[in-house]
Amino acid sequence: MSLPLLRSFIILSTLGVTTSSSLAFQAPDKQALTQRVTALKESVAANRAKLEKYQWTETTTILLKGEVKKTEKSLCRYGPDGKVQKTPIGAPAEAPPQQQQRGGRLKARIVEKKVDEMKDYGARLKSLIGEYLPPNRDKIQDTFQAGNASTAPSGGLTALTLNSYYKPGDKMIFAFDTAAKKIRTISVDSYLDDPKTDPVTLAVNFASLPDGTNYAANTDLKAESKNMEIKTMNSGYQKIAP
Repeated sequence: MSLPLLRSFIILSTLGVTTSSSLAFQAPDKQALTQRVTALKESVAANRAKLEKYQWTETTTILLKGEVKKTEKSLCRYGPDGKVQKTPIGAPAEAPPQQQQRGGRLKARIVEKKVDEMKDYGARLKSLIGEYLPPNRDKIQDTFQAGNASTAPSGGLTALTLNSYYKPGDKMIFAFDTAAKKIRTISVDSYLDDPKTDPVTLAVNFASLPDGTNYAANTDLKAESKNMEIKTMNSGYQKIAP
């Protein structure tokens, strides 16, 4: 065999070994990721079926610049369409109005417009939360199939990261207890219109009912561009009479 041909043979053989080694290392990682995603989807589906048998009270607090502006309560349950239906309980508790400032009708119109804008913004934030909570099994699968999922150990739990889950460039991280097959926390980095000028973060802590049903105990959503924060607490879970 000539020297150039021998060199080519050695290079090709080396590449073959390298590729085989690379595939050998990648296969277990991909298999582990597949297993984690499957376990998460199964947990979401099973827990969803349990939650559909319950109704609960959701307490929502809206803050602006750290000051409480409104607190409202709703009775929640899953409807026939699979979405959470909310029925207001009592009248919203509004923060005491500030002392009226001088400025006449023009000033009043400006203030009224600002209030309407913030109400609309708050409504959009609540709608955004609904795209991440509760987690959607099909969206999890779609994100995984798109190659936008990764996993890593995190403090005794598994951190499962989904990129571009609902919006391009967003990030959703599950702290998943593989032994108990339960979600412990969720953190989300998202946005309303622009990821640079209107970022939104969401932190969710989960708890369990006596029968093992997992639920989002409290959430904390922050929109830095508007100095707005929306906190929710879910409590008073009761099984719906058949």
